[in-house]
Amino acid sequence: MFKTIRNAWSIPDLRKKILFTLLIVIVFRIGSVIPVPFLNMDALANVMQAVDESGSLLSYLNTLSGGAFSNATIFAMGITPYINSSIIMQLLCVAIPPLERLSKEGEEGRKKIAAITRYVTVALGLIQGTAYFFYLKGSTDSNGTPIAKYTTGFSLWFAAIVIILAFTAGTALMMWLGEQINKYGIGNGISILLFAGIVARLPYTVNVLTKYWDYAVQGYTRYYVFVPLWIVVFLAVIWVITFMQDAERRIPVQYAKRVVGRKMYGGQSTHLPIKVALGGVMPIIFASSILSIPSTIQMFVDPKGELQGFWGGFFKAFSSTGWLYSVLYFVLILAFAYFYTTIQYNPIEMANNLKQNNGTIPGIRPGRPTADFIAKILSRITLIGALFLAAIAILPIVYAAVTGMGGLSMGGTSVIIIVGVALETAKQLESQMMMRHYKGFLD
Repeated sequence: MFKTIRNAWSIPDLRKKILFTLLIVIVFRIGSVIPVPFLNMDALANVMQAVDESGSLLSYLNTLSGGAFSNATIFAMGITPYINSSIIMQLLCVAIPPLERLSKEGEEGRKKIAAITRYVTVALGLIQGTAYFFYLKGSTDSNGTPIAKYTTGFSLWFAAIVIILAFTAGTALMMWLGEQINKYGIGNGISILLFAGIVARLPYTVNVLTKYWDYAVQGYTRYYVFVPLWIVVFLAVIWVITFMQDAERRIPVQYAKRVVGRKMYGGQSTHLPIKVALGGVMPIIFASSILSIPSTIQMFVDPKGELQGFWGGFFKAFSSTGWLYSVLYFVLILAFAYFYTTIQYNPIEMANNLKQNNGTIPGIRPGRPTADFIAKILSRITLIGALFLAAIAILPIVYAAVTGMGGLSMGGTSVIIIVGVALETAKQLESQMMMRHYKGFLD
């Protein structure tokens, strides 16, 4: 990867794209440390320190935003509203026929869907920003100091409008920054911003590990084993993710010979590659987005976590540290992996394309039998990939429950995003360098 970056840097055009991407990342990091007004930052720091150590869903959102969430900056909502908006639009394009037809109208249809996605992103940013403001308004630190400087009267309403609009504007700006990377930079813009935010939390993870090592020195000797074990597991997870990202099932395909005039075409043997990790990290993002709904509602109605009875038990059950959350997380990842594969791959269409190009799978008749065979392969490969994703996502929760090492922000989802984005960006650099090695028609 480092060799690829070094070679790309020597090409002026690619160097400009890399520098532009770095500039956008710097702008993102600057926005991640500019807080919104009308908040007591000392009280906020005390409250968010406890949130980070809890390993809850808010801690997960803080990791994706690169620490902007805990500091209540203009980029506090991160890129999550845009991701959720994209998920909603993908679901609606399958469920609503007019949107499905629009998605098949080529470039113009995609532009219209992208515009709708932007509007939905702003709406979701407004909703999440409002929920976050209510959470801040209802929270106090250990000394009873409220985070919001104004809690009643006209000043409260003015502060609420300014803070919520700042959060929403930050969401829209991050969406725009991601689109600029897509146009003028390297890699997928949204993925690059996620990557930058997660990497920015690495020093925090190191500090937490150092804290547990200090506990070991103070007499809690079990951490002499658990801290090195976490590092070993972390490196092993990176290796497994790297291996699974490139793993694929190759279905052999044989093309029949045909004579056109005096020339013979076809006759070659090739394969149809099907990646094991078909959906990448998308099933995890889908599942976590669904499970974040109860926590978002709790920000509105019970920011202090004081509810008792049915609703108190309901919100506690959906806490990211509970067993019910882990079970639902595992099941939803499996379900969304199959859903994502279904909307991305159509075995009947793949079988028809093979038939039209005189291609056959050895031992399988063209047409319906080929479609059934591809569907069976897709089902098995999806199950393997989904179990892999679910295991990686659940591993940090299980490890924290067994060892008591909570607050480690570098979870399985974060590692998958980091490794996946790094590999995809390196592949894109390699493909662009390969394009520039071909001679033009006038050379």
